[in-house]
Amino acid sequence: MSHIKFRVRIEQDEDGVFVAEVPALPGCISQGQTRDDALANAEEAIALYIESLEAHGDPIPPSITEEIVEVEI
Repeated sequence: MSHIKFRVRIEQDEDGVFVAEVPALPGCISQGQTRDDALANAEEAIALYIESLEAHGDPIPPSITEEIVEVEI
């Protein structure tokens, strides 16, 4: 079994729900009442997304890498 890392962006919406989006997997979005819930649900959504890709013979997109840039203000 191999591992691949995916970036998950988590934002709190106007209702206080945490929404988790996986930019490398279009449409792969989940949510939770807490950040931890949203992250756990996103992990499950990623696994199901990849399972569906494999079932249809589609390639798994590469993970997105990012860097954090600090600027002085």
